[in-house]
Amino acid sequence: MIIHLLGGGPNEFIPDLHSYHKKEVIWVGVDRGVITLLQAGIIPTKAFGDFDSITQAELEWAQTRLNEIEIWPSEKDKTDMDIALDWALAQKADKIRIFGATGGRLDHLFGNVQLLIKNVKANIEMIDRQNIITAHEPGEYVIEHVPFYRYISFIPITMDVKGITLRGFKYPLTNCHIQLGSTLCISNELIQSHGTFSFSEGILMMIRSKDLGGSF
Repeated sequence: MIIHLLGGGPNEFIPDLHSYHKKEVIWVGVDRGVITLLQAGIIPTKAFGDFDSITQAELEWAQTRLNEIEIWPSEKDKTDMDIALDWALAQKADKIRIFGATGGRLDHLFGNVQLLIKNVKANIEMIDRQNIITAHEPGEYVIEHVPFYRYISFIPITMDVKGITLRGFKYPLTNCHIQLGSTLCISNELIQSHGTFSFSEGILMMIRSKDLGGSF
């Protein structure tokens, strides 16, 4: 099972949703994301939010199209995306992808990145038109070359990330320790069809990026 969550981020940061629209995918609209999905001709299975970023007419239109829509108060202890992600995790999905979570307000961006870190054990990707962001706990991971995502960066999230080893990269590393704030592992590249990264302690964020102007 694959669950896709679409938030209310600016449309110019959202990739072509139809390229991710497969029959095994469950779509979930989060706040304004439900309107974006409906306008794209994709009917979400569920919708969550306080819907303070859409008009009453848009909300009523969405309610006529959806079987399950949860309306939350605007004053609450979690963001709309956090609530939707909790539901997705409870479904025990094999993979969760989050769209519409970048661009616009920086507090929303950092809040959404925090959700990746909090749920580091889950298989979650946060995707926009230029980046794929994932968070990882210690272990060894194989990554394949993706034609348009040339650059691969590794960012320490905890105070220390220990034992980083990169193989198949332009700039390899062996058993390297980096600290929070280090830029050592920014903007690397694969030089083979696949590579591996591993580390023994900490939490590491991986960002695969492409320059603006590349194919979307």
